[in-house]
Formats: sequence, C-alpha cells, structure tokens
Amino acid sequence: MKKQKHPLIAGTLILTLTGLASRFIGFFYKIFLSRTIGAEGIGIYQMIFPIYGVCYALTTAGAEIAISRFVSGEIARGKKEQARSILWIGLSMSLALSLFTTLTVYLNADLIALRLLHEARCANLLRIMSITVPFGACHSCVSGYYYGLQKTAVPACAQLFEQLVRVAAVYIIYQVSLEEGLTLSPAAAVIGLVLGEFASMLFTLFAISSESLRTRTQKAAVFPTRSYAKRMFREAAPVSANRVCMNLLGSAEAILLPLTLQQYGLTVERALSVYGTLTGMAMAFIQFPSVLTNAVSVMLLSSVSESQAAGNQNQIARTIRKTIRFCLPLGIACTVFFLLTGKTLGTFFFKNPMAGDFIITLAWICPFLYLNSTLHSILNGLGRTAAGFINNLIGVMIRIFFILTFVPRFGIQGYLWGILSNQLFVAFLNVNALKEERMLTK
Repeated sequence: MKKQKHPLIAGTLILTLTGLASRFIGFFYKIFLSRTIGAEGIGIYQMIFPIYGVCYALTTAGAEIAISRFVSGEIARGKKEQARSILWIGLSMSLALSLFTTLTVYLNADLIALRLLHEARCANLLRIMSITVPFGACHSCVSGYYYGLQKTAVPACAQLFEQLVRVAAVYIIYQVSLEEGLTLSPAAAVIGLVLGEFASMLFTLFAISSESLRTRTQKAAVFPTRSYAKRMFREAAPVSANRVCMNLLGSAEAILLPLTLQQYGLTVERALSVYGTLTGMAMAFIQFPSVLTNAVSVMLLSSVSESQAAGNQNQIARTIRKTIRFCLPLGIACTVFFLLTGKTLGTFFFKNPMAGDFIITLAWICPFLYLNSTLHSILNGLGRTAAGFINNLIGVMIRIFFILTFVPRFGIQGYLWGILSNQLFVAFLNVNALKEERMLTK
C-alpha cells in the first residue's frame, strides 16, 4: 500500500512554494513602486492598510477561521457531507458584513482620511480600496474551507494568481502613464489591489463550483443550519473583535507615527518618507522568510483543531514542540543574515541607505516574529482566541507607548525599540498561554 504524505507537511510545502513565488513577485513589486511613486507615495499608500485591515477583520477574519475550524472538526468526526454547508453559512455572514462595510467606507472616505488618517490624499485611495472587501470575503471564506480540509492547492494558487494580476495591472497602468507623459500615483497601486482580489475571488469560486458539479449527485444530508450558524457566530465573533481591535490600534500607529516624527522635527514629507521606507521597504525583507512560518501557521490551525476534536492531546503537544524547534533556529539564522547584509540590501535594492539601517535594527525581531505567528495560530486552533487577543493587545499597546514616549525624543529609532519589545513580550505571553494548557509539558 502506498504511503501517503502527512497533510500538514504536504500542505505546508504547497503553501511555502507558492508563497515564496508570491513573496518574490511582491518583493520586486515593492522595489518597482519605490522607484515609481517614491518613498512618500509608498507612505501614503501604506497609510490606508490599517483601514483595509479593519475592514478585513470585521468581515472576513473570524468567518475564515470559524469555517476552517468547523470543517476540520467535522472531517475528524467523519461528517464530510456537512463541510460544504458550513462554508455557505460562513460565506453568507461574511458577505453581508462586507457589503455594509464597503458602503460605509466609500461614503465616508473623506471623513476617514481627514479626521483619522490626517492625510486628505488618502480619501480617493480609500474609495478604491473599499471595493476589494466583498471580493476578499469570498476568496478568504473559500480558502478557509479548503484549509479545513487540509487541501491547500486552491488557496495557494489563488494567492499566487492574485499577486500576478495585481502586479500586471499596475505595470500596464505604468506603461500607459508613460505614453501619456504622466507619473504613477499611489491610486494605481490600489487599483491593482482591487483587480488582484477580484481575480482571486473568481479563481476560488470557479474551483468550488467545479467541485460542486462533481459531487452534486451525492445525497444531501440533513443539516441543522440555525444551530451551526449560532455556533459559528460565537466562534467568529471573538476572532473578529480581536482583529478589529488590533487593526484599530494599528490605524492609531499609522496616524501617530508620522505625527510624532514631526514632533521630533521632521517635515510632513520627510515623516511620510521615513514611514514608507520602514513599512514598505525594510519590512519587505524582514517578512520575506515568514512565508514559510505563515504556511505552517495556516496548516497548524486546522491540524490542531482536528487533533483536539479527536481528543489527541499528545499529538498537539508534539506539534507545538516541533513548531518551536523549527521557528527559533530559522529566526536566529535570519537575524545573523540581516545583521551582516542589511546595509547592502537596502542600498542595492531600494537605493536607500535608510532602508538598510532599518533592516539591521529590525533583524533582532526575527526569532520572535516568526515564532509568534505560529503560536498564535495554535492558540486559535485550540479555541484560545481570547488569550491570543489579549497577548496581541498588550503587544500593540507596547508599540503605541513607545511611539508616544520615545519617538518625539529619539525619532524612528524609538519606534524600532518598541517593535522589538513588543515581539519579545508577546512571545513570552504566547508560550505561557500554552503552558497553562499543559501542552508544553506532555
């Protein structure tokens, strides 16, 4: 009998390979943007992402995780026929919220830009961005369904397809702008975001429709829709509240950091340039290796949920120990690499020595950054969403404290100290939460 691959390993491999390809494309895409719209343009573009994150958190994050957990749980109990019904329940909830969110942001873009972001140039970007929310809801919910089945090929290919369409769209806009003697604006990058999300939605809907055609002759099982809808809402609500709160605080960071940099003595343009260099250039390098840990995180949630549903506590404990032994050495190796090459990377790829300085400073967060993403996913898989929320909340509050206290006195260096303190403390809290579950002592 042919031995099958472990779904966690196979799924991680698929997500890693497509994630590497997507991250590779995205990395050079950011280099392209840095040379076409400039550091200030990237800063303006990056300012809308906390709002985008709030929209995603409110409409999609909880539904995706709930779908993944419930599908994997039903599979573990041998009830495969109920997995599709779980998807449609979660998708219905997510789409209703996403349409309302799109309308709200679109109609209030000027108010959000002026009162929250303190940057009027973000208003048009917010209107364009709001269109992506329903597309992202469909894409993410279908992906959550496949993650629950531990079949990663569809969401992995959708991610890569989204990136290819986004980059191709912006490049075409750039070529048209050149022919007309115009310069590329941040709005072009947001249009690319919309088209990329639309393409990934079509891809995932086509995949799920094709699967439906293959299985439509099967007898439908009686399914307690109302009961599952209530249970999924209770599961999704804390996750959504967690993500909304985190992104609201992230929005506060995006607003406060340029303002406190101005208190330090920088002009508005210089503050936005520094912010764009940090978030759009330096972090691109630091987050590049996380494509592997992100793939592991996605698979861990469904794997841990399935093991928990089956009552296999020892398997969960082994998974956690292996995760820590994998993430820490990876992070340490990346720290050494970025410390040795950071200056060269920033200067060579972005023509920006400041980006190199940021890479060197941020190198110290790598072990904790990569570990935290996987531990947080494990906590979600165990149903400890409240613990993950509190840990992340404390971490963001640490960063905001450093922004308000240290950035006006020490400039951007004070924020970098805050990022390091945040990641270190959150890693401690996540490990402690797993110890409370007695998962690290089995």
